Amino acid sequence: MPSGLVALLDDVSIIARTAAASMDDISVAAARAGTKTAGVVIDDAAVTPSYVTGLSPARELPIIWKITKGSLFNKLVILLPGAILLSEFLPWLIIWILMLGGAFLCYEGAEKVLEKLGAAKHGKTVEDEIADPAEFEKQRVAGAVRTDLILSAEIMAIVLNELDLPTWWERGIALALVAVVVTVVVYGTVAIIVKLDDIGLALAKSGGALQRKFGEGLVAFVPKLLAALSFIGTIAMLWVGGGILIHGTHEVGFDLFYDIAHGAEYAVKAATGALSGVLGWFTYAGISAVLGLVLGAIIAFVLHKLLGVGAHEAH
Repeated sequence: MPSGLVALLDDVSIIARTAAASMDDISVAAARAGTKTAGVVIDDAAVTPSYVTGLSPARELPIIWKITKGSLFNKLVILLPGAILLSEFLPWLIIWILMLGGAFLCYEGAEKVLEKLGAAKHGKTVEDEIADPAEFEKQRVAGAVRTDLILSAEIMAIVLNELDLPTWWERGIALALVAVVVTVVVYGTVAIIVKLDDIGLALAKSGGALQRKFGEGLVAFVPKLLAALSFIGTIAMLWVGGGILIHGTHEVGFDLFYDIAHGAEYAVKAATGALSGVLGWFTYAGISAVLGLVLGAIIAFVLHKLLGVGAHEAH
């Protein structure tokens, strides 16, 4: 009896250690894969504040919470099962989905650049008059959740493509972990950003001179921050979209873009000594962004000029 009990406990301990090791592998794989989504995450965080522009400050946090719940539903209910099925039965399709998403990011980024350069805007804009605030809020939330679905699909595809876990349930846990962490980080950051001006106003009305000065500075800083986020988001879309296409075309046997980008990267690394890592990365990212801009502009031209298709809802 004792020996049987000891053997049972030993088996249990082995199973527990194995499970713990598996969870550790999953967390490490999720963290490593999650870093690959940085550009899309930056874009998501940069785009979302625009969805509460023009609405009552009292409605900002409730709207962000609605978008957060929609984002979690997108990732965990819609995309996660599909990603698991793809990884199990059609893994070759993942790279094509990645490239399709990359092309969309290039289109989004290029369209923003073209609009800044004076091209016609497409779809609704944040300057439109708000006739029905409740309906306008509903449309904003729906538009944000739709955009999130596209960006979330790209995030999940990037993570899935980077995971090297043997079983479907390990991949599922890693994907779910990244989905929750990314959603919390993105929309938690957005909630802070959209309330910074209110915090600044409250401080500006307080009694202390130092607090008032800091509050006034914060109020003046927020528009600059939003403008910077918009710029960073655009660059991130072009860099990530172009990089996905460079990697994807290489994976399917077309090496031209890959050879150009990595050839330039290695040349810069060889010539720059101590700064070779940083400058090489910037070289690769810059070429990715240029490729993304060119491809995105071509897609925008075909859609708007040749096919007459309206653009996505403007941010």
